[in-house]
Amino acid sequence: MTTHQNPNQQEIKQLLNNANTIAVVGLSEDETRTSHMVAKAMQAKGYRIIPVNPKAESILGEKCYATLQEVPEAIDIVNVFRRSEYCLDVAKDAVSVGAGAIWLQQGVINEEAASYAKEHDLTVVMDLCIKVLDAILLPHGKVASE
Repeated sequence: MTTHQNPNQQEIKQLLNNANTIAVVGLSEDETRTSHMVAKAMQAKGYRIIPVNPKAESILGEKCYATLQEVPEAIDIVNVFRRSEYCLDVAKDAVSVGAGAIWLQQGVINEEAASYAKEHDLTVVMDLCIKVLDAILLPHGKVASE
């Protein structure tokens, strides 16, 4: 049973609109993988994508990092394409680097990771596709912050 409640649509819209940098944990080099397609779409929408994949040197023209801790810049959203059982470790890493949010992709559910992240003041989105929500909530792209 799921106890986590995702932010409402307005809160998700604000999160996406204010985000610039998305670290994608588990981003695949394989263009046919969902993680690659979603990250490429988000990159095309103007987000800075940072691949986190210890097995690759670069993906989508961006340098890969083995861990979130190696990323040398601030991270707005940690987008997770890992199996659910690995998400608590990713949540702990996201907290340790001061990320603003953790987003577990559609089909990725881990209540313990969500609770841990929320306890440490991260916004948590779980079991939703960031690409789909971005397309629905920001169909014309991000708007300038006022």
